[in-house]
Amino acid sequence: MSVDIGGRLRHLRMAHNLSQRELAKRAGVTNSTISLIESNASNPSVGALKRILDGIPIGLAEFFAFEPDRPKKAFYRADELVEIGKGPISFRQIGDNTFGRSLQILKECYQPGADTGKVLLVHEGEEGGIVLSGRLEVTVDDERRILGPGDAYYFESRRPHRFRCVGPVPCEVISACTPPTF
Repeated sequence: MSVDIGGRLRHLRMAHNLSQRELAKRAGVTNSTISLIESNASNPSVGALKRILDGIPIGLAEFFAFEPDRPKKAFYRADELVEIGKGPISFRQIGDNTFGRSLQILKECYQPGADTGKVLLVHEGEEGGIVLSGRLEVTVDDERRILGPGDAYYFESRRPHRFRCVGPVPCEVISACTPPTF
């Protein structure tokens, strides 16, 4: 039987209202370490996992015994979407957590000039989205496109990528990624 260590860690971190950055700081590891573990792109040693869990705090036995319920809810009102972004980028997730799920769906809103960062994102999985309003610059590897309403993207997430709102109005996107990466 395989254990979804990344999903468990993400669920517990979010249940304790910790960002990846805050947990990494408490555990004395880098954010990318937390991100790689949560996306199941890296398997931590027992010692590393214990250090990370000490930052929540939760013990190893409790971590492996913990079995959250799988999501049973099928419908969500707009006010039930969970905000997992911050600052000028809003990521509103369907469902309060992604534990036990293989797909994450987001309603994203980028304020004018908002950017995911100069360092391109890289993680396992696939992602895609459709621009609802505004204009979004999407960079994947060396390719860059400006997408408008109705335009879409879809790529393997291990390809370096970046998102940036261009223009004077916010950009709204509906996106999905698998496995869940936030």
